[in-house]
Amino acid sequence: MATVAFENVTKLFPGGDKAAVDQLDLSIEDGEFLVLVGPSGCGKSTSLRMLAGLEDVDRGSITIGGKDVTEFEPKDRDIAMVFQNYALYPHMTVGENMGFGLRIAGEDKSEIKRRVQDAAKILDLTDYLDRKPKALSGGQRQRVAMGRAIVRKPQVFLMDEPLSNLDAKLRVQTRAQISALQRRLGTTTVYVTHDQVEAMTMGDRVAVLKDGVLQQCDTPRRMYEHPDNVFVAGFIGSPAMNLLELPLVDGGVSFGGDIVPVPRASVAGIGESTVTLGVRPEDLEITTGSHRGLEVTIDVIEELGADAYVYGQADVNGKKQPIVVRADGRIPPRRGEVITLSYAAERTHLFSTVTGERLVD
Repeated sequence: MATVAFENVTKLFPGGDKAAVDQLDLSIEDGEFLVLVGPSGCGKSTSLRMLAGLEDVDRGSITIGGKDVTEFEPKDRDIAMVFQNYALYPHMTVGENMGFGLRIAGEDKSEIKRRVQDAAKILDLTDYLDRKPKALSGGQRQRVAMGRAIVRKPQVFLMDEPLSNLDAKLRVQTRAQISALQRRLGTTTVYVTHDQVEAMTMGDRVAVLKDGVLQQCDTPRRMYEHPDNVFVAGFIGSPAMNLLELPLVDGGVSFGGDIVPVPRASVAGIGESTVTLGVRPEDLEITTGSHRGLEVTIDVIEELGADAYVYGQADVNGKKQPIVVRADGRIPPRRGEVITLSYAAERTHLFSTVTGERLVD
């Protein structure tokens, strides 16, 4: 086990007009499960590959266990990587696949057998050691790939979207197994995914990247409740946070027929006539009677049993803005209906319309 640190790491690909990874500073604690997440092309896989030694670092340095490994070959970094496509040898049995790295390293046959059997027991693969990969399901193949990493006892596990080839139900099961396994082994793990739900449910901390730049690194709960900017606010959470551009008025922000109170100090000197108000679907409430609030015309209703998600359009200063609210699934409103929404003031978020940065801490 070991700490990992990216120090001002930058990666430029030939012909690119901007850095794929731009001055990444990130420290990962010993035994921590850190998830790198972001949209396609944000630099998360490139960051992982630089840590593995599969991509060169153009500027900055990478350390593992306090040792600078920036110029080390992959085999000298004491890491084990689990790939998206499993990368199993089809002509080898499960046991041979799991022990292949040890055999190449010259380990004794009895030691290889012991480690493979120990890993197979942990991963519930003991009955499959003599089978070929083609005789296994996708989830079993992924566990074999995990087993191949475990038997090496590396300082760091690296996982590049290992669940993306699995169906939805199996993804949920396997991510729980990976999380439990990592906590049992206590090995420092860096995990890449584009799925923010996966990131939030697995990571001790989550690092969000956009266009090669680190946006925020925090615990899942802190990131959900206190996003640093508009991008993180809109990316983390399912459905995403509602982000509405609203006018500043005396006493706060105009929200339909209501006023969201805003501390004067938080907007003083920003030089903007509008701010971006963020509010999550569960923090909006459909009101009845003559309550003031934001009127929304319903377009789509997703019924999920106990809950329903209502998607609609709100008229804000003559401009249509999309909005989603969580409603009681037992008595959902109807499509085409006009509803009025109120809000939980203590759970709103304010961002600069110009910079996207958070205004209120």
